[in-house]
Amino acid sequence: MQKVGLSTTVPFPSLYTIVWQIAIFFVLEDTWHYFVHRLLHHPYLYKHIHKTHHRFSAPFGMAAAFAHPLEIAILGFGTVGSPILVSCLTRGNMHIVTVYIWVTLRLLQAVDAHSGYDFPWSLHNWIPLWGGAAWHDKHHELFLGNYASSFRWWDIIMNTRAVPARSRKGQKKNAGVIR
Repeated sequence: MQKVGLSTTVPFPSLYTIVWQIAIFFVLEDTWHYFVHRLLHHPYLYKHIHKTHHRFSAPFGMAAAFAHPLEIAILGFGTVGSPILVSCLTRGNMHIVTVYIWVTLRLLQAVDAHSGYDFPWSLHNWIPLWGGAAWHDKHHELFLGNYASSFRWWDIIMNTRAVPARSRKGQKKNAGVIR
């Protein structure tokens, strides 16, 4: 990170800088997570890597981190790669404090999405198109669709929303879904 301009000294970045960078991290990580997670549902990759994570059809908070080590590394690249990319694109306008806050928020988001509870403070109650626990629970229940980590837009755009078969009237059967 220091090679791409990560600062570890004072002054700390402004709150405005921290907020806009973390917002971009969420969008970048969500995009990475959607496409890689969907790829992990390819039969070969699912059987050998992603099936470990799907041992729980009714996930709980700690299930967020219960995955094959290769899956942790591949999906984790979206979490650490986002600050690296933004730092490169902004010519080093990145601080370690922002990265620490980002990683903490991303971990809390993953635990919340796997909690099985719709808390009043859950972000899907405050941010439009945020997935939340109920959204991700459908993924674990049906083993397909709802691939994104934070937002719902990629699943909407790519027509991979996880809905029960009886609710799919008007949709192509299993359109865009890799099982």
